[in-house]
Parts: sequence; structure tokens; C-alpha cells
Amino acid sequence: MSDQANRSLRRSLVIAAMFIAIAGLGMIGPPGQHMGAAAQLPIEGKLASFDGATGWLNSQPLAATGLRGKVVLVDFWTFTCVNWLRTLPYLRAWNARYKDRGLVVIGVHTPEFSVEHEIENIRRAAQQMRVDYPIAVDNDYAVWRAFNNAYWPAVYIADAQGRIRYHHFGEGEYEQTEKVIQQLLREAGATGVGSELSAVDARGTEVAADWSSLMSGETYVGYEKAENFASPGGADRDKRHPYTVPQKWMLNRWALAGEWTVGKEIAVAEKPRARIVYRFHARDVNLVMGSGKRGKPVRFRVLIDGHAPDAAHGPDVDAQGNGTLAEPRLYQLVRQPKPIDDRLFEIEFLDAGAEAFCFTFG
Repeated sequence: MSDQANRSLRRSLVIAAMFIAIAGLGMIGPPGQHMGAAAQLPIEGKLASFDGATGWLNSQPLAATGLRGKVVLVDFWTFTCVNWLRTLPYLRAWNARYKDRGLVVIGVHTPEFSVEHEIENIRRAAQQMRVDYPIAVDNDYAVWRAFNNAYWPAVYIADAQGRIRYHHFGEGEYEQTEKVIQQLLREAGATGVGSELSAVDARGTEVAADWSSLMSGETYVGYEKAENFASPGGADRDKRHPYTVPQKWMLNRWALAGEWTVGKEIAVAEKPRARIVYRFHARDVNLVMGSGKRGKPVRFRVLIDGHAPDAAHGPDVDAQGNGTLAEPRLYQLVRQPKPIDDRLFEIEFLDAGAEAFCFTFG
């Protein structure tokens, strides 16, 4: 199994663990990490090096040794990851509240898709998402390996002596994480830290998933990791090919219609009116997309069960389902009100050149 496939598996395991945690049947991460209070924190090792970063945004290069005396929160992210996006309101709130008390938040951007290697895409995403704390650009995975990390998102917190005292993988555990920040700041001599929790303002893709109704999972469109592809005859790899949809639909099956080139990582719409159809069960439908080498905006339209989404439209489309693909990112196309049921999602690209990477749901 490739490194990329392993990373996908690890992320899937995180999501699966979240389902278990929500059901009250288990925990995410090592048992010793899930404490009712932050009173006793183990020493897990030293703050790893950032020397392997290929660049920095919002800051001059930072070194672990130069951060002594500060409490350091290291957050591994990549800008198309919906699991990370739903943690971002908390990261912004903690940075704003505690940066003058001795907290340094460092976002380590380790890419999954090829478009996430491009520095201008990272810069634009950070600006749009209001990520104003230091960002280590980790295109070579050197910082990822230095921390022995395996997940997006992942948080590591080091005390003022440069010792890792806490980590958390995936979404959730926000109260515990903030209590750790507060405790380590007090240990470092900070005053006026307080014990109340920060207020967050989550909107759009940053809103937590509706776990109780979520029955559809992350689905890659490129052939390397694609599953449940339902177009008759399967994918014709790396070749322009006309696709059709099946006559009958099963939950979590998806298909292409029109002329596409299905590559290892992406599927590219070669002609106008190309479509993707997906039978899903979730509140939200998200799709990571780009506009390709043509560099031109691509118009698209979303339908649910053959009709305009109306009240079920996501923030990236209007009530009639109209939207425009202008830059590579995660687009939220559906946010349906209750009751949540099996629905047939369809996106039609009115122009050629759309690139589809990955579906996620919430």
C-alpha cells in the first residue's frame, strides 16, 4: 500500500473512531489522554524540529529551541481537509485569546493533493480562512516525519521547557485541549489566563458534522483510491472516455456521465455538461475541486433528487444550485435541513476543465 493510501486509511480510522466516541462505545487516541481534568500531563518527548519546512507564511522561520519559554501548539493541517476545517474555529479562538499570554500556535501544512503543494494556493487558502498564525509549509513531509505524525488534523502541545505534554488526533476534545493550554500557561507563569472556555464562531464548512445522521464517508474520485464507482464498464484509466450512469442506485455508489479523463488523483471534465452523480445519506455534501490548467472559472449546477436544492443548498451554491469553481478548495454544495434521508446528488459542469478530487460529508 502506498504512503498516500496509508494516509487515507489513517484518516478513515480517525473518522471511524469519532463515530465510536460519539456512540459512547470508545475513545479516540490513547486512554491516558482522556482525562476528566488536565491535572496530570505526561511528558511525551521533546518538541520536534521544524528545520525540514520548505517555507513559512505569516512568520520568519521558527526553531524549537527558539520557542523555549512559550507554550507551543503545533497543528497539522491541509487546506482541503474537512476534518481540519471543523477544528479551525477553535484554533483561531485559542490563538486570539492566548497569544499575548505566551501561547504560540504553529500550523504545519502537509499536503495531500498536488494542488496543496503550491505555495500560492496555500497562501490564498490561509487568507480566506483567516489563518494568521505562523504556518510551516511542509511539502516534503519532513516536519510530519519529525513528529512521527500520521493524521490530519493532529495537535501537539509543548510546555515552556520544550516538552510535548499532550496530543490529540482528529476532531473533538476541544474542552480538554483548551484546559491543557490553560494549565501549561499557568505553569509557565502566565497570569490572567482564566478557566472559562473560549467562544467559537463556526460557519459553513467549519460547522461540526451531524454525526447522528452521517452514513456516507470520504470518497476519492481518482482511480488510485476510488471505491464504489458505479458507471458501467468501470474507469478507463488516464484516457478520455464517455461515461454513463447506472439505471439503479445503491447508497454510497457514485458515477460519472459525459466525457472525462480519470487520473490517479483526479477526474477531469473534458467537455461541458459532464456530471457526477452520488447516492448519499448526510446533512452536508462537500467536494474538493479545482479548475485545472485552463485557469478559467467553471460554472456548475447542483441538483438533489433531480430538483434545485432550495433550502438544502450549501454556502457555495444558491437556492437554484448555481455555483462557480474558481480556485482549488473544498466546496460545500449541500446542507440539507432535517429530516435527513437517502438523496441523489448531482453536479453538472457547464464548462469544461473541472477537476474533482474527493467527496466528504458532514
